[in-house]
Amino acid sequence: MTNLPKIALGAWAWGNDGTFGNDFTAETLRPIFDTAMNNGLNLWDTAFAYGMGTSEKVLAEFIKNVPRSEVLISDKFTPQCADAASPTAMKDMIEMQLDLMGLTHFDIYWIHNTWNAPKWTEELAKYFEGKDDVPLLGVSNHNLAEIKQANEILHKHGLKLSAVQNHFSLINRSSEESGILDYCKENGITFFSYMVLEQGALSGKYDTAHPMPAGSARAEAYNPILDKLEIINSELKKLADKYSVGVAQIPIAWAISKGTLPIIGVTKTSHVEDAVKAAKVMLSAEETAELEKLADSLNINAIRFWEKEMK
Repeated sequence: MTNLPKIALGAWAWGNDGTFGNDFTAETLRPIFDTAMNNGLNLWDTAFAYGMGTSEKVLAEFIKNVPRSEVLISDKFTPQCADAASPTAMKDMIEMQLDLMGLTHFDIYWIHNTWNAPKWTEELAKYFEGKDDVPLLGVSNHNLAEIKQANEILHKHGLKLSAVQNHFSLINRSSEESGILDYCKENGITFFSYMVLEQGALSGKYDTAHPMPAGSARAEAYNPILDKLEIINSELKKLADKYSVGVAQIPIAWAISKGTLPIIGVTKTSHVEDAVKAAKVMLSAEETAELEKLADSLNINAIRFWEKEMK
C-alpha cells in the first residue's frame, strides 16, 4: 500500500473513554467524517480499546456506505482487551473487530502495546501468514529493541513490519533520539506520530489564563505545565502568522517535515480543516531546528501513563 495520505485521522476521542470528555455522539461526529473524506483524508485510526468498541461502532456507521477502496482503516489488537488465556485470542479479536465494523479486511493492523508483545506478534504473524489480504502490520508504543524483535518475528513467517506508531511531538522526541526514526527510514517502515499536538496543549488554545477544562485526563497532564507551554506556543504563533495558518498547523507540519505520518485526533470539523492546511505548510530546516532547540530548553516530560522512554 503506497497511497497513504500525509495525515491520518484519529478516532480515539470518539470512544468517550474520559480522556477527552464523554460528550461525542454520532450526530456531532458525522460532519467531521464527511469533511475529511471530501478533502482526501481517508485514513482512520481506531481501536477496540477506545471505549470498548464505541469508537469502532461510530466509524463503522460512517463507512458502511463508502466504497471500500475509498477508505483506509487502521485498527489494533490490544492485549488487555483480549481473552489472553484463549489459544484463539488473536483470531477472535480480529474477527470480532471486522464484524463490528462490517469489514472483510483492515488496511493497517497493529499490536497496540508491549504487554507480552513477542507472543502476540507471533500470533499476529501466524494469523496472517499465507493470507492474500494481509494489511500493513505495525506495532505501537514499542522501543527500538522491541521494534527490531517484532520485525524478526514477522520475517520468520514471510511477513514484514510496515508501520510503527508512537507518541511523538516537539516536547516528546524520544522516538527520534533513540534511533527509531532512522531505523524506520532504513527499513521502509512508515512511522506514524500520534499526539503531535499533545491533545491540544500545542494548539495555542490553552494557557495559564485559559486552562484545559477540569475533569479530563489531559487537563491533569498539561494544566500544571501551561507556563512552559505558553513559551513554545508563542513561538508556534510566530510561524503560524508567517505561513497564514493557525498555531495547531505548525506542530503537524513539523511532524511531516520529520518524515513521519501524523495521526490527528479530530472532534470538530475545524480540526480536519486545520489538518488540510497543515499538510501544505513546508517548514525550513532552520525553522524546524529552532523549534526543537526551544522545546528542549523547556525540559518538559511529556511521557504519559501508558508509555515509557524509548531510549
